[in-house]
Amino acid sequence: MKPQDIIAGKSSLWIFGYGSLVWKPDFKYKRSAVGFIKGYKRRFWHGDNFHRGSDESPGRVSCFLFTWGVAFEVTGSQVEESLKYLNVRETVCGGYVTMMVDFFPEGESQPPVQALLYIATTDNPLYLGPASSEEIGTQIAVCRGETGHNLEYLLRLAEFMRSCCPHVEDHHLYAVEAAALTVVAHLLAAQ
Repeated sequence: MKPQDIIAGKSSLWIFGYGSLVWKPDFKYKRSAVGFIKGYKRRFWHGDNFHRGSDESPGRVSCFLFTWGVAFEVTGSQVEESLKYLNVRETVCGGYVTMMVDFFPEGESQPPVQALLYIATTDNPLYLGPASSEEIGTQIAVCRGETGHNLEYLLRLAEFMRSCCPHVEDHHLYAVEAAALTVVAHLLAAQ
C-alpha cells in the first residue's frame, strides 16, 4: 500500500513511530501521543547502510515483528509534507512497506485511532535477522552512518522508553543497550 493511496481525501493522518521518529520526527505535526500498537515487537534486525551504518559496516535499526512508540497527528498541508519527507527518510534504507494499524494512546479512554506505520520486511537486502543481544550490541557500538552513530540511535530509543513508558519492560531493547555499552566500556578501557 502506498502512502498516497492511504491519504486520498484525508485532511488528518496519524503516523506511528517506533524508532528514531520517537525522538526525531523532523516534520511538523499538530500533536503527538505516546501509546502502542498490538501484534508487533521492536527488534534490531534491520540493517542500515546509510543513516546509522555503511555498505562495509551496516548498522542496525529497529523493525517490527505490541510495541510502544509515539503517534503524530498531521493535518492539512502537513499530511503531504510529512509523507514526502518520510518516504525519503524511510525508503533510503530500503525494505519498508506502509500499512494502517490501530494505535492505542496511553491513558486515554477513547477508542484507538488508525495510524500509518512504516514497517521493515524480511524480504529486503538489508534484513539482517535475529542475533544475540551481544552480537547486535557489538555491531551497534561500532557503526556510524550519514546521520550519526548507531549507538546514539539505540541510546535515545532506550531513553525515550525509560522516560515516557517506564512501566513497559522492553527486554530486547535493554539487553542490546547493555551489550553495546559493555563494548564501548571495553573499547574505552583499551585506549
